[in-house]
Amino acid sequence: MKLINNVEVAINGIRANKLRSSLTMLGIIIGVAAVIVMISVGQGAGKKISDQISSMGSNLLMVFPGAGQGPVRGASGSVNTLTLEDAKAIGRQSMVSNAVPELSTSATVVCENQTWTSQANGTTPEMQSIKNWPISLGSFFTDDDVTSAGLVAVLGKTVADNLFPSGGNPVGQTIRINKLAFTVVGVLASKGAAMAGQDQDDVIYVPITTVQKRMMGINYVRVINVQTEKENSMAYVQSSIEDLLRERHRITGSKPDDFNVRNLTSVLEAAQAATGTMTLLLASVAAVSLLVGGIGIMNIMLVSVTERTREIGLRMAVGATEDNIRNQFLVEALVLCMAGGIAGILTGIAGAKIISKFAGWSTYITIYSIVISVGFSAAIGVFFGYYPAKKAASLDPIEALRFEK
Repeated sequence: MKLINNVEVAINGIRANKLRSSLTMLGIIIGVAAVIVMISVGQGAGKKISDQISSMGSNLLMVFPGAGQGPVRGASGSVNTLTLEDAKAIGRQSMVSNAVPELSTSATVVCENQTWTSQANGTTPEMQSIKNWPISLGSFFTDDDVTSAGLVAVLGKTVADNLFPSGGNPVGQTIRINKLAFTVVGVLASKGAAMAGQDQDDVIYVPITTVQKRMMGINYVRVINVQTEKENSMAYVQSSIEDLLRERHRITGSKPDDFNVRNLTSVLEAAQAATGTMTLLLASVAAVSLLVGGIGIMNIMLVSVTERTREIGLRMAVGATEDNIRNQFLVEALVLCMAGGIAGILTGIAGAKIISKFAGWSTYITIYSIVISVGFSAAIGVFFGYYPAKKAASLDPIEALRFEK
């Protein structure tokens, strides 16, 4: 029999036993849907982490004070070894696009009758370029503002919304940060949550010299953000920074560094490896239901062989070969699995969207997850359908014709 005839026979067999076929396909439907949902959850988590790390800046190295301490960005800490001069020296290194110092402090912000507690980040104008953070209103402060320790501020979207709930234009307005009067020169576009879940828009950027001289009375910085010209130059720049800072800080011989340089590319690679492992684990657990569905396929095909023993004997008697019989039942098992696979794809896509909408989880459906699910369901159809098909093909025609149900 040709393939098209086998498919027609398989479809007719499925239609003749609709309820039984539907229940048999249910295991495949659940399995395929579960695999797609689990992979989409894992891929969504990986994509979210990648996007959040990328939002911190492209081709970015971060220099922290303290040997190997790796403090949280902007934390106060107790080691004070980095200065503005260090940042300027790093900025003069080859293959470095920008070297931006950063220093933060908690801030109580008042505007008329509105009060908000946020974080004031002292930095330089290049910070906007490093973070690729567009301005929605006004502009960022300038180098002249840094030189003069000017009382100017750029507000994150969350701060602006809370200080100006009526929706007026904050640019040009006066706000008080820790009792100092600042003029708002710009409002940043919304950026959303960071990796740890904190609101990136709940921030105020001011000149770093203003924070040092007028707000905290210090001369050091908490972190230096270094942007390299090319991604493949990050290792070279990191080594250059380490040599430069050891020389500037007069660290000789085997003495430990009083700073540490963190490569965000390594952080991203580690995060991607972790989410990849999680995705594989989730998909493996979900694939168990596909195996259960495959066992259901084999069971129903064995029942079908028993029910159709006389039909098989009759086909053999009129000239059907063992290959014809075997292929007929293999195609029937494959059609059951593929029909269940298609229904499972639709169910899985719908399930991923429902999870994303109501549970708030980030999901990301990829073509390869669908291809893997369908391919796996087809393989299960062939694997678990082979034994019943082989059993049907090996029946003795005479005994098959004598068979009574």
